[in-house]
Amino acid sequence: MTGKLALFGGEKIRNKSFVTCALIDEEERKRVEEVLSSGVLSGFIAKAGDAFLGGRQVKELESEIKKYFGTKYAIALNSATSALHAGLLAVGIGPGDEVIVPPYTMSASATAIIMSNAIPVFADIEEETFCIDPKDIRKKITDKTRAIMVVHLFGGTARMDEIMRIAREYNLKVIEDTSQAPGAVYKEKLAGTIGDIGVFSLNQHKTITSGEGGFAITNDENLALRIQLIRNHGEVVADGMGVSDVSNIVGFNYRMTELEGAVSVGQFKRLDKLNEHRINLARYLAKKISKFKGLMLPKEIFGKHVYFVFPIIFKEDIVGVTRDLFVKALNAEGIPFGAGYVRPIYLEPMYQKKIAYGKDGWPFSACKNQASINYSKGICPVTEKMHEKELIMTGVIRYPHSEEDMDDVAKAFTKIFDNISELKK
Repeated sequence: MTGKLALFGGEKIRNKSFVTCALIDEEERKRVEEVLSSGVLSGFIAKAGDAFLGGRQVKELESEIKKYFGTKYAIALNSATSALHAGLLAVGIGPGDEVIVPPYTMSASATAIIMSNAIPVFADIEEETFCIDPKDIRKKITDKTRAIMVVHLFGGTARMDEIMRIAREYNLKVIEDTSQAPGAVYKEKLAGTIGDIGVFSLNQHKTITSGEGGFAITNDENLALRIQLIRNHGEVVADGMGVSDVSNIVGFNYRMTELEGAVSVGQFKRLDKLNEHRINLARYLAKKISKFKGLMLPKEIFGKHVYFVFPIIFKEDIVGVTRDLFVKALNAEGIPFGAGYVRPIYLEPMYQKKIAYGKDGWPFSACKNQASINYSKGICPVTEKMHEKELIMTGVIRYPHSEEDMDDVAKAFTKIFDNISELKK
């Protein structure tokens, strides 16, 4: 494709914006109207009894979730962050414990560990999956390790067979942060159903959304009960429910409203349809740009990849220009791509200064050997390479976009590669 690059004053490939907002259907509207008409905006009461588990919409959502994932228990909460925190507390994480987590994820995956008064230990990611590397997990295990926080990133899954093997060997709990991969499949098993607890997000930017919200799934009755207690003021409910072990059940009011439940039910029923749309667009786009050297396109390694985003590993030495300049050229053509994802979490000030609560460095100060908590640059080289030099990504592979929209993306790639010599100057 000829034509001057938009970066240098040429005509843009695309002038129309891509859709970024949530898409609300008639069922969600109807359910929200029912809630508003009822006057019951939250069905929770903090005492033993039926209302301890919330209102009609929340319970219906949990029923739909259990049916879809085939789990015995589903607990709706007000965010995935809350669900991660509740899950960690439910499995017994507390002061001085260590939880292994990848550094390339939304900050809450690690922050939930801090919220549990425990210490995040960061294990590097794999280049192939963008998910936590089992080999590095094994290297990071100490006598204080109590759990592994797996993050299924970008719509794909981590190597769960190896991770579960390590967990069994060291008697570790496994929590799957599946916020970006609802409906993804690992070797015929739905992501989130393999570890002890699976956590999902209903945040504004996720595949299905209620604005804010999340849920946890498990097949363990005790874990489910403890998450429910943490959700709804467990400290004043435990006695009435005959719960004698009151450790780690301080209630944080992580309850979901009926309005959020109403929206979530309608959204959840469309999950498979929305995922299939993403998959079809991602495969179409991959086929269109697979001819370009220096681009490592996403792979469907273990089963269904649901493409929360479309990640590409960009090889500067092959393409001949820097990643950041290439992304700048794409953006100039009207195609939204980002360079990198998030800064490796351990490089954020809280970890560099080893202080979260108070003035004394809690919870890091719970570790007597401070030198053993290593958050220095270089501890996760694959993550740092991805963030600083190689990863580019876009979220346009979503409903209601079409193959014609993907054609615009492909045209922009073609235009830039056809003019790569100009970009090198």
